[in-house]
Amino acid sequence: MAAHSASGTIMGALAEGVQARIHVEAVNGRPVPLLCCHCEEPACVDACMTGAMQKDPVSGIVANEGNEQACVGCWMCIMACPYGVIVPKAGEPRIALKCDGCKDRPVPACVEGCPNFALVWEEVDACAAGKRQSAAKELVA
Repeated sequence: MAAHSASGTIMGALAEGVQARIHVEAVNGRPVPLLCCHCEEPACVDACMTGAMQKDPVSGIVANEGNEQACVGCWMCIMACPYGVIVPKAGEPRIALKCDGCKDRPVPACVEGCPNFALVWEEVDACAAGKRQSAAKELVA
């Protein structure tokens, strides 16, 4: 959100009314952040009829903005996404909106600005190592 605002800050984005690209759902009274997982084999890319939704072969980021083909708002990507994190862009006639990983930033703005450190941006190997450590701690606790 902050990366897509004129101010470049969370507070500025809120004041500007920038539409969020991540979502938070309540589960058993606890907030659960949901965001694009930039899937290894993204269903949204396969479903996109114009080719606007693409996976960058280097970064792995899946995005429908900034590519040669334009999104026409057919919503096939919305129906195909297993996480439900692609939504119609407010104020635009027919454009799908999703996390683009803040293409020009080394770490997405949502991760940098999360006050509760609920969002993490890391490589798959680091993620797996962290989960192994957590699982090992639970086994000996």
